[in-house]
Amino acid sequence: MTTQACAEPGCTGTIEDGYCNVCGTPAGGNPARDALAAVAASWGADEDATSVRGAGSQPGSMAQPGSMAQPSTGRTSSSRLASMALGSARVATGTHQTRRVGTSSTRLRGHRLGAGLTTVPHTPVADPLQAVMATPELAESKRFCPTCGQPVGRARDGVPGRIAGFCGHCGARYDFAPALKAGDLVAGQYEVVGCLAHGGLGWIYLARDRNVSGRWVVLKGLLNSGDKEAYEAAVAERQFLAEVEHPLIVEIFNFVLHEGLGYTVMEFVGGKSLKDVLKERRDLDGGRARPLPVDQAIAYILEVLPAFSYLHDHDLLYCDFKPDNIIAQGDGVKLIDMGGVRRVDDMTSAIYGTVGYQAPEVAEIGPSVASDIFTLGRTLASLVLDFRGNTTVYQASFPPVADTPVFQKYDSFYRWLAKACAPAPADRFASVDEARVQLLGVLREVVATDKGPGYTATTSAESVLFGVPPLDGADGALAWHDLPLLKVDSTDPMASWLAGVNVADPAARMAALDGADEATVEVRLALARAAIEAGDLARLRIAVAQILEHDPWEWRAAWMEGLGHLSTGGAAAARASFNAVYGQVPGEPAPKLALATACELSGEPGVAEQLYSTVARADANYTGAAAFGLARVRSGGGNLDGALAALDLVGPTRGSFPDARLRRARLLVSARRNLIDLSDAVAGLDAAHVPDRPKAEATVDALAAALGLVTRLGPDPSVQVAGAEAEEPALRDRLELALRHLAHLTDDRSERVALVDRANSVRRWTMR
Repeated sequence: MTTQACAEPGCTGTIEDGYCNVCGTPAGGNPARDALAAVAASWGADEDATSVRGAGSQPGSMAQPGSMAQPSTGRTSSSRLASMALGSARVATGTHQTRRVGTSSTRLRGHRLGAGLTTVPHTPVADPLQAVMATPELAESKRFCPTCGQPVGRARDGVPGRIAGFCGHCGARYDFAPALKAGDLVAGQYEVVGCLAHGGLGWIYLARDRNVSGRWVVLKGLLNSGDKEAYEAAVAERQFLAEVEHPLIVEIFNFVLHEGLGYTVMEFVGGKSLKDVLKERRDLDGGRARPLPVDQAIAYILEVLPAFSYLHDHDLLYCDFKPDNIIAQGDGVKLIDMGGVRRVDDMTSAIYGTVGYQAPEVAEIGPSVASDIFTLGRTLASLVLDFRGNTTVYQASFPPVADTPVFQKYDSFYRWLAKACAPAPADRFASVDEARVQLLGVLREVVATDKGPGYTATTSAESVLFGVPPLDGADGALAWHDLPLLKVDSTDPMASWLAGVNVADPAARMAALDGADEATVEVRLALARAAIEAGDLARLRIAVAQILEHDPWEWRAAWMEGLGHLSTGGAAAARASFNAVYGQVPGEPAPKLALATACELSGEPGVAEQLYSTVARADANYTGAAAFGLARVRSGGGNLDGALAALDLVGPTRGSFPDARLRRARLLVSARRNLIDLSDAVAGLDAAHVPDRPKAEATVDALAAALGLVTRLGPDPSVQVAGAEAEEPALRDRLELALRHLAHLTDDRSERVALVDRANSVRRWTMR
């Protein structure tokens, strides 16, 4: 029998039952193309930003009370910018338009803990015997009636509470004593060792499987299994769990009956739950909350997402995800506690959930893929926040950005959480695969932020949605056509036909596109771009409206709208469009670059600086374009050192490196701060292959500035500028030569004469 090696780079596993037995990647690896399920935008009828509508139910899209509203020079969070209405905010009140969620696609899949971007501490797998409770007794504070939920078994007048008895509120019997003890043999196969914990269905036991080499197993009580009929009904209802086989999901081995009580038999998973990890961190810090670093928390969630994709592909919903149910073991994780799993079409079984994690709509319409995604977002938030009020005032929302340093520091992370936990289910990520791709992009940005200002990514992440910027914008803010192109969705029925439409003239291209057999989304997007190129904004509006009428969640329409606004100088309106796109694909650098550009052009330098800084350091493909934008914004705000640091992000391997060195030299010369800066300005040009003419101009300017400083402040022979010691005779001689060299490079005769005259004027007088 031959085995198939895992296609994930660096993984040594093999494919079993369609998935890698080490990293969980599906057979075939992670192909490079996908069409994410769509979200949407609306056309802003007025170029003025004040007329742009808010995002309605879209979280994080409009400034909220208490958010970061302050003077424009101090505003840095994009969350308070106006944003176009997207998704459910576009759907008319009273209609029932919904969004398709879930997908059987595997094109976006593939994972590894930390994704090769960050390091997560190794969690040792503990000896199972060390987990057994010495005295299995449930604390009084956790004793509640199983029927009405009222406190029971509590101490009174100094007398300890009863472990078993009857509820004083409803009269129902309760019993918190373990039903099994060490040495009991369950179903003639499982030898009980002791109690591990007390869960929602009763005690959880550690046992040995006598029939399978004494392997460790866990016994967990079945709900309503007090009689044989109830047990058989529970087994029949939950039998599908035995069919779940995924390396990231705890394996269920059996269902057994013992003395009238039913038990699920499952694999023992060592390690620690993330709830325990948080508790240990809190205990080490004297009882104060000590959340996980954001990069580590994201790494854990990224690792478990393929398990959710597997469940959803098999029409199963997990329902009750929280930090308790993800176990860190070794260098991986395991999803445990399958008691709440149910089929998508199950309308009768009990629904399990936890306040603070369960989506708000579950009580009314039941669980769904969207509600599972909500629990993922809430769990991730609970790992990184001192989340007080998560079961009360913030039960289905998050604290304001202005009050949450983590949200202020990691803007894209906040936008991801806001989308994952949107109030309207249809506004959340359409699938776990979509959420995973965007969260991976967010992780790149978090790592870049944590590594500090001097860090730049040495690698780039190939987006399945966008190309890369064609230009770095060394001469000014990017124009609309210099922003990244949308990639064509290869699954669109007309994708192949569109590849053959190669008409340069935009008007002729629109005519060709009008002849398409089917007006798919890709055809209409192509029409929208051609309309922008042709300056036909009326046709652009029609194309955008048609896309949104078909699917209000199609965010690519908002992208085209933003390009249209930018093409006519409507930067404020473009800002709202790009902000909407950013909210839908928060892990993509392209919308952030576009939004930063619009903010730079529309008087929002604080937001522009924050976005440019993030993009410049997170993705090597975007470093140049974002670094030049960052330098412009900082220079315009009087932050010379910050502008220089931004230009230093452009490395020698980029084609724009000479432009960056030249721009840096001009900033240093124009500042005229000191001789060392002027020396540095010229020296930085030598190895950058700057064209002769601009290099000669910068050299002349630096020497002239140095001569002025020496004349005013005195010489400093320890410093050399363009090879001349910083004293008047040497500088005059070198400046004269530089001017004559520049004249030699000049084609215009009048300019050349002026340069020679200037050279003569600085020439030293000598006596002969």
